[in-house]
Amino acid sequence: MTLDLLLIGLAITLEPLPMSAYILILSGEWGARTGLGFVLGWVLTLVGLVVLTLVVTGGKPLATGSAPSTASLVVKILLGLCLLVLAWRTRARRGRPPAPPAWMARLDTMNLAAAMGLGFLLQPWFLVAAGVATVTAADLSNGATVLTLVGFCVLASASYLVMEAYVVLSPAAARERLDRLRSWITVHQDQIVVVVSVALGLWLIGKSSYLLVT
Repeated sequence: MTLDLLLIGLAITLEPLPMSAYILILSGEWGARTGLGFVLGWVLTLVGLVVLTLVVTGGKPLATGSAPSTASLVVKILLGLCLLVLAWRTRARRGRPPAPPAWMARLDTMNLAAAMGLGFLLQPWFLVAAGVATVTAADLSNGATVLTLVGFCVLASASYLVMEAYVVLSPAAARERLDRLRSWITVHQDQIVVVVSVALGLWLIGKSSYLLVT
């Protein structure tokens, strides 16, 4: 479970679309404040889903070979397949970037509440769902598991926490460097999505299939 959550958390924090949106929020007049709203919405979503999953499972791992455990593995296999399809579709349209969504034009004037909502909406839901399916194996009686769950939430939010702190501590330098980062992400977004989706998709399919047949 620990390695799975590490990989999924890393994939979530590197997802390019929400990262680009967040950098645009930080470039607005009230960037640090609205950026904090986005971070709160992002973190609360992840923590809330982890807590809800633990409530459903009672803080105990699903019994190996049980119907819920089997269903969890099947879900992870399907999510892995979805990630491979996403990578294929992204590669197929490479060089033809989609038109930016309408909400992106309003990012620089967004208020705190709207930024929190965007932090929820822009979650990479395939990846988050894979994380939730993995959390069903958590055992809260084990202290290391608790640290792993906390680490997952922190890692999945790390890029946003670092950028928020950077903007608060050094606004001018942060905005200049984050603008350059956003330009780089815009150019390499498709490559990032393809590499991350293929790597994690194959991992989810391979490991879950092995556990399903053993």
